[in-house]
Amino acid sequence: MAALRPDEELGLRATEMEEEEGMGRGEEQSLQLNLGDLDLTSDEFILDEVDIHIQANLEDSLVQEALKTGVDLRQYSKQVELELQHIEHASIRDYIKESKNITSLHNQITACDAILERMEQMLSSFQCDLSSISCEIQTLQEQSVAMNLRLKNRQAVRSQLSQLVDELVVPAAMISTILEAPVTEQDFLEQLHELNNKMNYVKEQAFRETMACTDVHHVLDRLKVKAVTKIREFVLQKVYSFRKPMTNYQIPQNALLKYRFFYQFLLGNERSVAQELREQYVETMSKIYLSYFKSYTSRLMKIQYEEVAEKDDLMGVEDTAKKDILAPCAWTTAFPGTLQGKGPSLKNRNTIFTLGNRGSVIGGAELEGPIIVPHAAQKSDVRYPFESLFRSQHYALLDNSCREYLFLCDFFLVTGPSAQELFNAVMGKTLAMFLKHMDAYVCDCYDSIAIFLCIHIVLRFRAITAKRNVPAIDKYWDTLLEILWPRFEYILELNIQSIQNTDPQKLGFLDTRPHYITRRYAEFSSAIVSINQTFPNERTHTLLGQLQVEVENFVLRVAAEFSSRKEQLIFLINNYDMMLSVLMERAVEESKEVEGFQQLLSARSQEFIEEILSPPFGGMIAFVKESESLIEKGQLDRLRGEEARVTQLVRGFSTTWKASVELLSQDVMRSFSNFKNGTSIIQGALTQLIQYYHRFHKVLTQPPLRALPARAELINIHHLMVELKKHKPNF
Repeated sequence: MAALRPDEELGLRATEMEEEEGMGRGEEQSLQLNLGDLDLTSDEFILDEVDIHIQANLEDSLVQEALKTGVDLRQYSKQVELELQHIEHASIRDYIKESKNITSLHNQITACDAILERMEQMLSSFQCDLSSISCEIQTLQEQSVAMNLRLKNRQAVRSQLSQLVDELVVPAAMISTILEAPVTEQDFLEQLHELNNKMNYVKEQAFRETMACTDVHHVLDRLKVKAVTKIREFVLQKVYSFRKPMTNYQIPQNALLKYRFFYQFLLGNERSVAQELREQYVETMSKIYLSYFKSYTSRLMKIQYEEVAEKDDLMGVEDTAKKDILAPCAWTTAFPGTLQGKGPSLKNRNTIFTLGNRGSVIGGAELEGPIIVPHAAQKSDVRYPFESLFRSQHYALLDNSCREYLFLCDFFLVTGPSAQELFNAVMGKTLAMFLKHMDAYVCDCYDSIAIFLCIHIVLRFRAITAKRNVPAIDKYWDTLLEILWPRFEYILELNIQSIQNTDPQKLGFLDTRPHYITRRYAEFSSAIVSINQTFPNERTHTLLGQLQVEVENFVLRVAAEFSSRKEQLIFLINNYDMMLSVLMERAVEESKEVEGFQQLLSARSQEFIEEILSPPFGGMIAFVKESESLIEKGQLDRLRGEEARVTQLVRGFSTTWKASVELLSQDVMRSFSNFKNGTSIIQGALTQLIQYYHRFHKVLTQPPLRALPARAELINIHHLMVELKKHKPNF
């Protein structure tokens, strides 16, 4: 069925409405007829249902309003229908009146439908496009992942390839610098480092069979040959410059250290040239060191003291002017006129048994002080003991050895056994010459103090090399000590033997003053003990102990030559005191030697005090000892018959004690050259006398002697002490 236009549709609708209106009026007429015949009281209706409908209609608001106004419902219904018809007709007329607008609206709606239809088609197309775009996005995502992976792979390859290219490419600046620049320029050193890196890299890549290496291999080889040639010429020139007379070889050594990479380059790329340079250096420096130290040692020995210790210069050998030269010491100052073996001092002769100023050679200032310049010493006519020459010689060796060892390790890139082997190749001949010289000199040396000082110089120098972390000459020090120690022990044993073989009866005239042999021992022992304090050695202590025993025996043998016990004690005390004074001047007070002689001196001094008190006060002393013994035994009755003896002792002491004390003091001061020692003995004697007199007082208080009239003549102890103090010498 064809679609109708809007105006046609409205016409048709109006016709239909007119027909319906006519039918309504006909129906109304027929209804009016029918209602007249209707019997509302018919029994056919159900009254209950009618009541329900009526009740429902009565609830309607319009019906209720009509009832209130009293309107006939049938009439009212017809009125309503007529109103509805009028409204409907008015509405139709309005539609007809607005037909053009409705038609326009219809057209617009139709156009909108067309537009919406096209939009629907576009949206459908867009939906299809979106689905295809989603597929494309997924495809692009997959492509992006793949491209990202390819990018990473390319970047990884590029980094390796760029490094490979950078390492393989030989820049023009490198070529020109290696070929033309002097080796001393910084640019040459930098390009040499770069060339070495490239060569090592090419070797590494060639091992991996990188084909690009063949493109640059010949260029690098030519540059290497040129660099090796220039480096070889430079190093050989420096090495040959060592051979020039009066050359300070430390300067070219320092120059070589600035270019230590040259040897490293040769060692890594041209070992034969590196070996050649190393051999040339070793040969040159070995000859230079040997020549220098041989000449220096020869010149040093010319400024040694002309007179040195000989095989007869031993402690027990008879005293002469040649054998007994003493350095000044505290004892010689305190004992004027007591040197038995005085002789003229020799200007160019060192001491044999005394240390003097020789110990300064191992002091901090002189030990590492400047070395001796032989020609300057000869010009000034200065002479030195052997230990000073030894110190100068070996300090020069130590200094040069440390510097050389560090140079070898730094320049030739060696460590451990390799460094030791290379050092031995350079310094071996020099060290052998030193050992040969020392062996020859020591075999004919009898100066034990010089040998012992040399031993301690070696010990200190060995500590210095250890502090510098240079083990190169440790073996040399050990070998040197193996030469020196046996000789020192041998000389010490000769001195011990000489004292053992000394016959006091063959020593000529003897007096009670200190003997020169004990003086020699004291000086020698104090020297060895003072030197040995820093690096104590048990073997040295043992030998000194043996020497001390022999000296003590010797002193006892000489003392036995005196007829009286008093002279024997004076001799012993003088010698013990002298040895103790000298030992305490240099050695520590806690040393075994000092302690031993202190005990001997104390014992002999106490015995001497008893000896000198015996003549003037012997009777009183004997009575006190006898009485104390009887009292201790409880035999007091035996004291009853001693009245006369006691009276004589009391009166005799009161009469003679002052004169006796004066004579005693004078005798002591004459007997002992050391006034300090004499004063100490006088002090001890007076103290002992007071103690004896006090004990004498106590004995007289015993019952058998208490009633003696002589007790009234006893001197008051305090008065006696005051008087005795007046006799105490002051020095």
